[in-house]
Amino acid sequence: MENKIDYPIFRKLNNNRSYYHIINARKFEEVQFIGSIKKQYLHEAKQYPEILFIQDLIKIAHEGILESNENEWLEINNH
Repeated sequence: MENKIDYPIFRKLNNNRSYYHIINARKFEEVQFIGSIKKQYLHEAKQYPEILFIQDLIKIAHEGILESNENEWLEINNH
């Protein structure tokens, strides 16, 4: 039996330079800070490595991935 995942899920990298809003198993938004520049992307996973990346974010599969929350996501989007 497969576990049901409740979306959205929020994650960030431990350097506080990339934030993720995972919409579903194949789609996520990303905000990246490069110096003083903020870039925002909408990704739709179509290839297997992209799908694995989303799964890694959800599972917090690496020590560099941290939990985040909707409030933090909204705060970084207001800057």
